[in-house]
Amino acid sequence: MTASSASAGESTALLGAVEALREQLAASRLPLALPDAPAAEAARHQLLHQLDDYVIPRLRAIDAPLLAVVGGSTGAGKSTLVNSLVGATVTKPGVLRPTTRSPVLVHHPGDGHWFVGDRILPSLARITGSGAVEDTSAVRLVESEAIAPGLALLDAPDIDSVVTANRDLAAQLLSAADLWLFVTTAARYADAVPWGLLRQAADRGTSVAVVLDRVPPEAAEEIRDHLAAMLKEQGLSLAPIFVVHEVPLGPDGLLRPDEVARLATWLSALARDARARAIVVRHTLSGALDSVDARVGVLTEATAEQQAATSALTRVADSAFVGASEGVERGMLDGTLLRGEVLSRWQEFVGTGEFFKQVESTVSRLRDRFAAAVKGQPPPGQDLGEALQTGVAALVTAEAQAATAQIARTWRGMPGGQLLLDATPGLASVSPELAPQVERLVRDWQGDVLDLVRNEGKDRRTTAKVAAYGVNSVGVVLMLVTFAHTAGLTGAEVGIAGGTAVLGQKLLEAIFGDQAVRSLAAKARAALHDRVHDLYSAESARFQDAVAGVEVPRDQARRLSAATLALKAAR
Repeated sequence: MTASSASAGESTALLGAVEALREQLAASRLPLALPDAPAAEAARHQLLHQLDDYVIPRLRAIDAPLLAVVGGSTGAGKSTLVNSLVGATVTKPGVLRPTTRSPVLVHHPGDGHWFVGDRILPSLARITGSGAVEDTSAVRLVESEAIAPGLALLDAPDIDSVVTANRDLAAQLLSAADLWLFVTTAARYADAVPWGLLRQAADRGTSVAVVLDRVPPEAAEEIRDHLAAMLKEQGLSLAPIFVVHEVPLGPDGLLRPDEVARLATWLSALARDARARAIVVRHTLSGALDSVDARVGVLTEATAEQQAATSALTRVADSAFVGASEGVERGMLDGTLLRGEVLSRWQEFVGTGEFFKQVESTVSRLRDRFAAAVKGQPPPGQDLGEALQTGVAALVTAEAQAATAQIARTWRGMPGGQLLLDATPGLASVSPELAPQVERLVRDWQGDVLDLVRNEGKDRRTTAKVAAYGVNSVGVVLMLVTFAHTAGLTGAEVGIAGGTAVLGQKLLEAIFGDQAVRSLAAKARAALHDRVHDLYSAESARFQDAVAGVEVPRDQARRLSAATLALKAAR
């Protein structure tokens, strides 16, 4: 393999690695408004712009003309400087601030093919011809013989414009530069905003030259030395400084040729020296690639924070409904469902409030009294069954409401939680479908209990006993026995519930046997638990779906890191 073919292969591999990283950056998202998300999202957009506007185009056309972007603060004289270098008015200085004209790219006529397409700045349209154009979404192309082949000047908007779109465009254009020609004035060279961008240029290895404009001749040396010291402190000691004195403009609005002669000569020499251009390109390109690791690192850290936040939100929702399910379990076992209406209906069911005082130990006597009590009351146990159903429905609904309120309350204090509640107001309360779903759940569970009774009473003797009392009545007693535990009851309720348990248990044992009764009660509780679990899973899914809508892909950080490592390997 020849040296040139090896170099071409390395360049192709590097371009492929950059494009793969760009694809991962474009697919990444940080939907939760966490504290670090805006900065990370801004870093992502800036890196995407630099890859699209500079790194990828430059790797695809390493010999393309050098692009020098002229940037600086409002009123620094950028446009006047460009016009003076060209010797004609190709870009209009703004009379009113902020200016909103399109950026202007001046190039040699022979280099037009490098800029008419979307090789660089693909997000900006192209405009040709003279005159100011109020369109920050386009770049105006101007041909000039005064610009040497191999070089192009781009007059950018103000970096400190009060218009956000202008500032964003200025930053985008500067990230697309092979060379940043920074223009400042003697009065404003120490301003904070431009130094923020100069530090960024130093961090990213961007080649920089500084034009110190409107300098009083008597103070030129002092100001230049101070500026040089400041540049050195920021790691820009190699940046050349070109001084333009404070002198009146000519009738054509341009600086005198001698004021820009040194800068013009330097730019022309750079344009004509392929080796010098290559050094500038290599320095800026390497700097841009060197900065990728840290900039992607900001995004991967933000991704981890997003994943931690969404995982925490999901855990809260899951835990709340697990707690609700456990609450129903406790209510099934602690006697909660045997209070009030259920106890009253049970007494009516067996015929008298004094019934428990007359309970006898003989099973046959219990069976006879029970049969006599329900005889002639079609359908037996209906009121008791309805009271039990109402109690179960109230318990299931109350636990769901408590879980929902707990989630909303907890989410409001968690990163990203308020955002989700605001985006989906219905999350703060149970779903409108819950009430009919609970009613259906209780009816279906009653059906489960009746099926248990029917399936257990298959032999002839048991079938006869079940028939004597009626399937529905036996089913109601089984429901009652399922909940007949005295924990949580007080005073007279304990005795009543205890009698309820004894009587119901004895009656069912007379029909099915003691072991079968325990098994039936356990199966009935399990059936209710399963149905409640399914219902609460559906309620919990509302919260999980809300989180899923703002959840970053689980492997986002891994894919970004892998793409960054691949880029390092390709270099």
